[in-house]
Amino acid sequence: YTYTVTDPADIARHALEDLDPDFASAVQPGDVIFGGRNWGNGSSREQAVTTLKYNHVGAVVARSFARIYFRNCVNQGMLPVVSAPAVDAIQAGETIEVDVEASTIRCARGGFTFPPLSPSILAIIEADGLIPMLRKKLGVEHLPMPEIKGGE
Repeated sequence: YTYTVTDPADIARHALEDLDPDFASAVQPGDVIFGGRNWGNGSSREQAVTTLKYNHVGAVVARSFARIYFRNCVNQGMLPVVSAPAVDAIQAGETIEVDVEASTIRCARGGFTFPPLSPSILAIIEADGLIPMLRKKLGVEHLPMPEIKGGE
């Protein structure tokens, strides 16, 4: 679907469909996804994150992230959190609280810390992504696109 589906609602319908065909119809705004080690490995395209963003997933908490996937999360305004102990402790369907300022996750089994995100990463996430943050910082509605000239 990478190049054929461009509408956010259509993209959202395909979130994690190979893993769980019912995911897109069951996920609720603010839900948090928990993943294992090297989450997102092999998912280097931004659509792997945008399918979750367009489903209004609140965060992804994992033991660790593939580097490109982590950066795609940030660029798309999706919160990536690294906390192996939280992944082990939290049960499916449990209500949790992710406190970015305190770098903690609270759940029924207690609190778990995670490495704080840098101020620059937090600014991007708080702006809902890199492009919105740059638009705001530059005071422009649309970022200019470079003109691409084809060979003749």
